Amino acid sequence: MNKEFIAAVEELEKEKHISKEMLIDAIESALVSAYKKNYGNSQNVRVNIDRISGDIDVYMRKEVVSDEDVMDEYGELTLDEAHEIDPKYQIGDVIEERITPKDFGRIAAQTAKQVVVQRIREAERGMIYNEFSGRQGEIVTGVIQRVSNDTVFINVGKAEGILAVNEQVANESYPVNSRIKVYIMDVKNTTKGPQIYLSRSHPGLVKRLFELEVPEIREGVVEIRSIAREAGSRTKIAVSTTDPDVDAVGSCVGQRGIRVQAVVDELYGEKIDIINWSDQPEELVKSALSPAKAKYVFMNHVENSAVVIVPDYQLSLAIGREGQNVRLAAKLCGWKIDIKNETQFEEAGGFEAFESFEVPAPEADEAAGVEAEAEADVFETEAGDDGIVFVDDAEEETPVEE
Repeated sequence: MNKEFIAAVEELEKEKHISKEMLIDAIESALVSAYKKNYGNSQNVRVNIDRISGDIDVYMRKEVVSDEDVMDEYGELTLDEAHEIDPKYQIGDVIEERITPKDFGRIAAQTAKQVVVQRIREAERGMIYNEFSGRQGEIVTGVIQRVSNDTVFINVGKAEGILAVNEQVANESYPVNSRIKVYIMDVKNTTKGPQIYLSRSHPGLVKRLFELEVPEIREGVVEIRSIAREAGSRTKIAVSTTDPDVDAVGSCVGQRGIRVQAVVDELYGEKIDIINWSDQPEELVKSALSPAKAKYVFMNHVENSAVVIVPDYQLSLAIGREGQNVRLAAKLCGWKIDIKNETQFEEAGGFEAFESFEVPAPEADEAAGVEAEAEADVFETEAGDDGIVFVDDAEEETPVEE
């Protein structure tokens, strides 16, 4: 140990933000253990590193006791022995005797190296955790490093993120060395270091992609009120604005669909339906079923359900392939939706059969929303701090009658 060592520690303090004093204290503690391992005793040993010169000294601490009380020759000495060192010593005083072994410098260098490497690793892990824990809910661009047992490991800068199988999209491929945008879902501090969990199927990915493409959303003029997504297949988004001069849907679609198409391209062709949010449940249900046009909507506010009547020729469109359209509409609105065509409606007894429902004034030709083709992936439920409602794909599917 010498001045070069102290200079190196000070440089580490600047570069890695590791406290010089904490690092030297850690080395001193490690050297006590190293002394015990190599010389058989550390009970009363203290190691001191000079903060200026870097010199290392080992001291044996001994307590002054009376002749008849001596029980440990390594940790105690008599009053007469103490007086030989300094006549001022009295019983109960502690004397430190320098006992630095000749070859202790080599042991100290090895120990210091191990401690420094360990502390640097711990400091880097701490910085990575602090950086990424504050970025949960954001999008980051990474490079796929490797794939192991279908789990994809992605380099996201200073760290490696984990894209688990259940956060991937079935129709996407993940070739090594390719660049990809991922959603930071969670960050955990483990014994192996920070674990960054990523997602390609989270609804938040769609939200963040629209924020990148739509200035009105970034500025807060347009708000995404709800998202329902079946990753890799279709997503429905409800948007609103407080500015009467702004077309919320048009802002998201962009001129000639350029904005929504950019999101679609990033999601490899997932279809995206964008509708206007409404605080009126019946209007919201109508729009959510886009591109189908609802003729009547019967709302049961007690059971939080709705029966929607559509023209006969639009029944399949309203339900969607394998019930996807009505299922996503129900998730987007938070209402259970049952679809019937006009023939079924008449056979069931017409308006008399739905007397207990609230029936809004029908406007069969009112536009139900704007549809744009695109790709997206997401699952999950709950309303986040930003007020967006994410609906769980695992939720029970809405029954559909044909």
